[in-house]
Amino acid sequence: MRADTANLRRRSDGSNSTASRVYNRTRARFVPVAVGLAAAVCAPALHAQQTYDVIVRDARILDGTGNPWVRADIGIRGDRIAAVGRIDAAAASVVIDGTGLYAAPGFIDTHSHAGSGLASAALSHARPLLAQGVTTVIVNPDGGGPIDLRAQRDALTADPLGVNVGLLVPHGSVRRAVIGMHDRAPDADELERMRGLVRAGMDAGAFGLSSGLYYAPGSYATTEEVIALASVAAEYGGVYQSHLRDESDYTVGVVAALDELIRIARDARIRSVATHLKALGPHLWGYSGALITRIERARAAGIEVFADVYPYEASSTGVIGALVPRWAIEGGWERLQDRLRHPGDRERLRRAVVANLERRGGPHRLVVTNYVPDSTIGGQDLASLAAARGLEAADLVLTLLEAGDAGLISYNMSPDDVAGLLAQPWTMTASDGLLVLPSDRVHPRSYGTFPRRIRAFTLERGISSLAEAVRSMTALPAAVFGIHDRGILRPGAYADVVLFDLETLSDPATFDDPHQLATGVRYLIVNGRLALDDGRFAAPGHGVVLDARAR
Repeated sequence: MRADTANLRRRSDGSNSTASRVYNRTRARFVPVAVGLAAAVCAPALHAQQTYDVIVRDARILDGTGNPWVRADIGIRGDRIAAVGRIDAAAASVVIDGTGLYAAPGFIDTHSHAGSGLASAALSHARPLLAQGVTTVIVNPDGGGPIDLRAQRDALTADPLGVNVGLLVPHGSVRRAVIGMHDRAPDADELERMRGLVRAGMDAGAFGLSSGLYYAPGSYATTEEVIALASVAAEYGGVYQSHLRDESDYTVGVVAALDELIRIARDARIRSVATHLKALGPHLWGYSGALITRIERARAAGIEVFADVYPYEASSTGVIGALVPRWAIEGGWERLQDRLRHPGDRERLRRAVVANLERRGGPHRLVVTNYVPDSTIGGQDLASLAAARGLEAADLVLTLLEAGDAGLISYNMSPDDVAGLLAQPWTMTASDGLLVLPSDRVHPRSYGTFPRRIRAFTLERGISSLAEAVRSMTALPAAVFGIHDRGILRPGAYADVVLFDLETLSDPATFDDPHQLATGVRYLIVNGRLALDDGRFAAPGHGVVLDARAR
C-alpha cells in the first residue's frame, strides 16, 4: 500500500493532518438532517428474505456527511436505496463486490457549463462526467444560459441523459432580454419584467438565481437590482450563486466584491454561494485569508454564505472576459468593433489591455484554447504569439478581437490560496467545466476535477480527510442547493452511488492533453442503474432533470 494512501486512511478515521489544522480554523458541519448511517450499520442483519435490484457488498461506506467510513452493504430497489447495513443473505439480480472499494454518494458539481453539451445528441451521455463519479450537475452558472427553462428541460431530455441536471435562472440572460447590453439601471417596469422572468424560471423548477457580475451585461447591474431579483428566488427557497463582481482588482477588488455577495445574502434573505472563489493574479496571492475571514464573520452573524472552488491554479475564460474592460463591450459586439476602429477608443482600450495583462501576471501566463478564425494558434501563449508576429502583446490582443473572441487558460492563482479555500468546511467542490467534443481544446477541469480534489489535495497535500473531501462533493452541495434525497447514502435516498479504488483514482487530463478520462471509478449508479460497470461504460441515459419544486 502506498504510504500516502495509508496516511489518508488514518486521517479518515478521525485525525487531522498538520495541513488540515493550518487550513481549517473550524470543523463546523453543515449537513442535511438524515437517518444516521451509524445506526443502520450497527443494527442486526436485515431480514434474510429481502430481495433487491442491486446489492453492493462489503464496501467502505462514506455516507457523505463527513463521518469516517464504515464497512457495510447497500441494497437498491428501483431508483432508491432500500438498505444500508448487513444484508448478507439477501439476493439481487446485480451484485457488486465492493471489497477494497469506497462507496460514496454520486458527486455533485455545483458549477458546470455542461448544459449545452448535455442537450446535444453527441454529448448527452456525459462520459467525461461519469468517469469522475459525477451523477449531478448544476448548470446555467455565471448568469449565462437560457431564460426559458421549460424549453431547456425539453432539450436536455430529447436524448438519453447521462447525469442528473439542476437548473439555475441566469441573471445576465434575464437582463439582456429586457435591457440588452446597455450600461444603465432598469426603470420600474423593466425591473418588474426581470422579476417576472426570474419567477417564471423558479416556477419551472429552478434551484435559484445565478449571476456573473464580472461579465457584461451582469456587470452593469447595481447591487440593488440583484437584491430585487434574488429576493424572488428567495421566496421559493432558492439559492443565489454568483461569479463575484471582481476576483482581482479590476474594479472594486475581490474583498469588496465578496462583501457585496454577503450584503445580497443578508438583504435578500437568501442562501448565497461565492462560486469558483479565488484570489486572481500574483499581486493578490495570499488574499484567501481575508476572504475566509469575511465568510466566517458573515456566517457567525447568521448570514448563509458558502463557496465552491475548483482544484486548479489556472482559470479559463475568453480574451473579452480576461482583458477587455466592460465599457468597451457596452452595446454589444458591433459596438466593440466600432471602438476598435476609432483611434481614440482603440488607444484607450489598448491601455486597459496592457494593465489587464499585467494584472494576470503577463502574457506568458495566458494560453489560447480556441480561436475560430485561426485554430492553429490553440495551445500557444500570448507572449509567444506576439513575438512571432513582431507585435506587442496588447496589439496582438486587439488584432485577435477584430476577428473574434479567443478562449484563454490563465495561470493566475497561488496553490496555497487554492488549498486554503478548498479546505474550508463551507466550501464545495465544483469544476466550472465544459462538455465539448474532443476536437475542441478545453481546461482539464472538465475531465479531472473530482479525482483531483481527492488525489492532489487530500492524499498528497493532506488538506482534509477523505470523508471531508467527499462531503464537499455530496451532502454539502445537496444541502446548500436543497437537492432533496441526494448527496447522502441512507435508506430512502436516491440511488446515486460511486464506488472508487483509492489506489488508482486519478486525473490524467493535462493542459496539453485535456481529453483524458479520469481513472479509478469502478462502478457508478445513477438513479439505481449502472452507468459504469467495473470501469466500463454501461447503457447511457439514467439521468433526469431535477425539479426544485419537489423538495
